[in-house]
Parts: sequence; C-alpha cells; structure tokens
Amino acid sequence: MKNPNDSFLKGRLRSLKFALRGAFLLITTEHSIMVQFSIAVLITIFGFVMQISATEWMFQLLAIGMVLVAESLNTGIEKLSDFIHPDYHKRIGFIKDISAGAATFAAIIAVIIGLIIYIPKFS
Repeated sequence: MKNPNDSFLKGRLRSLKFALRGAFLLITTEHSIMVQFSIAVLITIFGFVMQISATEWMFQLLAIGMVLVAESLNTGIEKLSDFIHPDYHKRIGFIKDISAGAATFAAIIAVIIGLIIYIPKFS
C-alpha cells in the first residue's frame, strides 16, 4: 500500500521489495515456474560451457526472460481466475487456456532460439 509520506526513492524501493517477494514466491511455490527456472539455470550454465557470443547471450537471455514472464503472467491469470470463480466455468477455462497458450508460444520461440544458437556449435 502506498504511504503518502514516502519519498520517490523510498516508494520505488518498497515496490522493488514487493516485486522481489513476488519473484521469490513464484520460484518457490509454482511448479511450472520451478521447471522453467531450472531449465533457465541449466541453459545459462550450458552457455558458459559452449562459450556463446555476446549476441547469442542477448538472444538467450531475452528468450529466458520471455518464457519466465509469460509463465508468470499465466500463473497470475490462473490464480485470479480461480479466485474470482473457484468452480469450473467454461468461459474461465477458455481464458486460462488462452493464457497457457501465450506461455506455450514463448516456450516454442525460446526452443527455436536455442536451436539456432546451439546446433551450429555441434556441426
């Protein structure tokens, strides 16, 4: 909650605290995020082992970020949908499926980026 007595900097630091708490909660409580985060760590280690270029690092990190953001938003939409309508509802199911589809798009593109980066390393 915003405190009207906070300075601009103090308000930003408070926001950062909440954001980091949210990231920690995602990584420690949500299985899909745990899996994606674990894959991100492994791929990052693999990037060091394969000595990828700075440009390849940029694309790899963007792909990792895209997947984690999409999975996080998908989780948020699912949690909000379940809170609003705990019982099964066809329209809520449709909304949740669409949000899962967005995360799937991100994951597919990330795999393609990974293949573009790493296949030439084995040729």
